[in-house]
Amino acid sequence: MRKPSLRLAISAALALLATAAHAQDPLSYARYNEVRTTDLYLDLKADFSRKTLAGYAELTLNWLDKNVRTLVLDTRQLKIARVQVQNDDGRWVPVSYLLDRPDPKKGQALRISLRSQPKKVRVYYNTAPTAGALQWLTPMQTLSGKRPFMFSQSQAIEARSWAPVQDTPAVRFTYGARIEAPAGMRVVMSAENDPQATGAGGWKFRMPQPVPSYLLAIAIGEIDVRNVGPRSAVYAEPGRIEAAAFELADTEKMIAAAESLYGPYRWGRYDMIVLPPSFPIGGMENPRMTFLTPTMIAGDRSLNDLIAHELAHSWSGNLVTNASWKHWWLNEGFTTYVTTRILEILYGVEVADMNLQVEQEEALASLKEIPAAKQALLTRDPDVNPETYTDEGLAYPKGAWFLRTLEQRAGREVFDPFLRGWFDQHAFQSATTEQFLVYLRANLLDKHPNVMSQAELDEWLYGAGIPASAQRVVSQRFKAVDAQRDAWLKGEQATADLTARSWSAPEWMHFLNDIDNKASAQQLRELDQTFALKTSKNNEIAYRFYLASVHAGYDVREQLDAFLMSVGRQKFVVPLYTALLKNPRDAAWAKSVFAKARPRYHPETQKSVDRLLKK
Repeated sequence: MRKPSLRLAISAALALLATAAHAQDPLSYARYNEVRTTDLYLDLKADFSRKTLAGYAELTLNWLDKNVRTLVLDTRQLKIARVQVQNDDGRWVPVSYLLDRPDPKKGQALRISLRSQPKKVRVYYNTAPTAGALQWLTPMQTLSGKRPFMFSQSQAIEARSWAPVQDTPAVRFTYGARIEAPAGMRVVMSAENDPQATGAGGWKFRMPQPVPSYLLAIAIGEIDVRNVGPRSAVYAEPGRIEAAAFELADTEKMIAAAESLYGPYRWGRYDMIVLPPSFPIGGMENPRMTFLTPTMIAGDRSLNDLIAHELAHSWSGNLVTNASWKHWWLNEGFTTYVTTRILEILYGVEVADMNLQVEQEEALASLKEIPAAKQALLTRDPDVNPETYTDEGLAYPKGAWFLRTLEQRAGREVFDPFLRGWFDQHAFQSATTEQFLVYLRANLLDKHPNVMSQAELDEWLYGAGIPASAQRVVSQRFKAVDAQRDAWLKGEQATADLTARSWSAPEWMHFLNDIDNKASAQQLRELDQTFALKTSKNNEIAYRFYLASVHAGYDVREQLDAFLMSVGRQKFVVPLYTALLKNPRDAAWAKSVFAKARPRYHPETQKSVDRLLKK
């Protein structure tokens, strides 16, 4: 047996100390300052007819408080069959347990009564068909139409709907699994995946690095695999595998670019799976197996910034994790900043600047829709009320903008080693903003006090909006687009004279964002007739064109119907339904489309549109 390295041992000890110091996560029942999960083993069977996973979860425990005799785990809609503990002689014996009344946000606490402090506990259970983390697709919802498909989305607190765990990012654990699935179907997890595995005796997995519960992930279906690099492969439905492999051919270059900035990739392999259309988000950074939306496949690798973002999480988010969702910006703000740096190395400053300008402009535009109280990166309120957390979407660009401001003022020769040091010193740990501020002062601001004052630091973290001192990036290529846009909107430049055939995806996105709610139906018709935007294979471009068309009254119903029936990504679906429902001439049509499309969407997407309909 290989002995753990000293570095990993030290990291584990530091993680334990850090966890003990964190305030209780208000979204978890687990008393992780008393006892902490160090390893999880899942032995489960997938039943597609019942839409359930059934079996047991075995938790290895480290008891911090020697007086405690109750283990509290998070669950949601789990049907518990029995609970056992392992005695010192190795025998498994039953123990009593109690499930609290369900809470609509947090689920149910599973309270296990103990006479001692066992090292291992087993919970036998099955999931509900309505488990929030699990999307069970019928064959008609897949590309081939031959077999069903299932995938998970555990973030933020849905891991508890398919495993009884301490469901908080403050707790990290290694895990293993054995999963039984129907013949002809492959299982993948956020762990070590063997491309040569056959599933005989069950699909077996091991995740040797400690991860938080929200990074538990599983997918089961008709899945093929292709290598795209020396340490990367892509998994996808057979009908999509070749397109996915082409789109992801730059993955190794991205890994190398990130390593050049922030040190070695510490997770072994970086594999990816392109999921069916109902996947509700762009990507999920599940370690060793990033989950991706098929909407990133454009046929020309023009949307690879999504891959760069999910890869960046291998340092910011997966390696150093927000200790609770109050500190969400430590995951997403850092990752958004790192993404731009990766894109700059791979594709040059011009491309990076265009992506960054779109990001900043969309952030500023979003402020009109976000209450001022939710525009801060961090609330000063005690960590007890999730309703006071920052807007999730704004945390991405505002957090990145804050870090970019520090970089611009300190210079990259100072800032890059500073940021790498944050990842190195907090590797495989969960951290709070307060811990980052201690590190920031000791390693940057105390040495370079002119970089940022305390007042400005407070404005970035706790203030509404974007500070006036923030520098906006200006892309020279966008300037040329802006000049044509202004002349076109005024009718001074004909649609046929636009140089748009040579525009990149970011240039089109910038243009379409800026003409939304300004261009007339006739102008959009001319734009479509000239550049075939209704049938664009780039989903980012198509979405923006559909949105502007709905606002202007240009008829795109045929294509929009097909889009809403085949795309389940919330970023696209929710704004489109919002626009349609606000318009009396489109509202009834939108409701009829949603009635057809709803079964194809993930439960979170269903809830989001259901809320719009209630309004």
